[in-house]
Order: sequence, then C-alpha cells, then structure tokens
Amino acid sequence: MIGTPRRPRYIGVMIDRLIKSLFAAEPQELAEEDSRLALTALLVRLARSDHDYDDAEINQIESIIAARYHLGQAEATALRHEAEALEAEAPDTVRFTQAIKQAVPYEDRRRVVENAWAVVLADGVRADEEVALMRMVASFLGVSDRDSNIARLQAAKS
Repeated sequence: MIGTPRRPRYIGVMIDRLIKSLFAAEPQELAEEDSRLALTALLVRLARSDHDYDDAEINQIESIIAARYHLGQAEATALRHEAEALEAEAPDTVRFTQAIKQAVPYEDRRRVVENAWAVVLADGVRADEEVALMRMVASFLGVSDRDSNIARLQAAKS
C-alpha cells in the first residue's frame, strides 16, 4: 500500500507477543523491556487522543523515556516508534490500561501517570479529550485521584 509504512518483522513479533502476554487469562508482571514498551504506548495513546499528535508531544515523550529508562536519543526514538506501532494495534483504552494495571507494579503506574500529565500539558493546550482520557486512564490504572492530582501538579511544575 502506498503511503503506509511497513514495520520491521521483529517489531510485529514483539508486539504480538506483548499483546498476548497482556491479555492472557492470568497476566504476569511484565519483563522490563515489555513494561517500557507498554507504558510508552500509553503515553502515545494519550498524546494522540486529541487528534493532534505534534512535535511538542513527541519530544516530551522521547524526553520522558530517555530520562526514565536512561536511553540515548536514538534509543528513545526507536522505543517511541515501537510504542506507536503497539498503540495502533492495542485494543480499546479500557482493556489496555486494565491489562497494564495487572502486569505493572503500582509505583511504575503512578510514575507513568505523572509522565502522562507531562505529555498532556506539553503542547500548552489542555484539550478536553486529553484531560478526560487522562483521568480515565489514571483510574483504570488503579492510581488514586490524590496521586493523580499530585502527579499533575508535579508535571505542571516541570
């Protein structure tokens, strides 16, 4: 198909494996690499929610994952590309976040909520779609309203 980028086969295999792992009858805690990918995909989903996935949000995502996972720029960009592919194939947000909740420890989920608020606020516009999805995601991840509000305030300071 013209204009549709093809992803490398290994990314497809990795995404298929991760989706199967997330949605297994009894999901187990994800390996570090899979957790990174799933949480980054969630940041991408939030950034895309207002249908304006712009450079400020992309740069914020890459900055977050580079700092969080101690990655160089090229590695952060590669992870973001993999996460974009996963996000496009992941099921609805409810099932996706609930699967992450079961497979990722609370502290990692709380930290990703702070990171997600930073992405939502990155373009300087608090789009209603992003804020509504952000609140829903925090709840589905099992992050308390209090922790989500603290995360939002910390993200706004950064």
